[in-house]
Amino acid sequence: MINAKREPEAASMPGQGVIEWYEALISALVVMVLLFSFFFRIIQVDGASMNPTLWDGDKLVVWGAGYTPQRGDVVIVDDYTSYGKPLVKRVIAKGGDTISIDYTSGTVTVNGEVLQEDYIAEPTFLGYDVEFPYTVPEGELFLMGDNRNASLDSRSSSIGCIAEEDILGKVLFCFLPLEDAGVVK
Repeated sequence: MINAKREPEAASMPGQGVIEWYEALISALVVMVLLFSFFFRIIQVDGASMNPTLWDGDKLVVWGAGYTPQRGDVVIVDDYTSYGKPLVKRVIAKGGDTISIDYTSGTVTVNGEVLQEDYIAEPTFLGYDVEFPYTVPEGELFLMGDNRNASLDSRSSSIGCIAEEDILGKVLFCFLPLEDAGVVK
């Protein structure tokens, strides 16, 4: 029979628990920085062009990694575009789509189908200098705010269509203020 002696347990060093806690905190911070650098972004709404979906000052979480814009998505346009600051708008039409706006009835038509837009503040009566029907160039997007009569968007040649590569990502949800918190549709 082998007689094995038990080694006495090593006494823990004073402060070792605190060091482990700091290591865990630093690791969590590194993971958060990586996630928000490569996958998510935090953006604040500036203005009323997306009312009633989003409000001035709302803080949003945006998903960008591998995102391909789709009609109806609320997206963020990069700030290095001609407008000069990030824009929050909705994708109305994609490259190859033909869009038409009837400013008398306030309706928007894409490829011959009138959009059912329960998210807008009111019908679209405000027009700019883009003439309709308009075919969106390939690789670009036609964007509009949900508050159509208070939104500078793709209806104006000063904004125009936005290249798909200038989209930072899709708005997933609003997290502040708490009364506006929720998934953005």
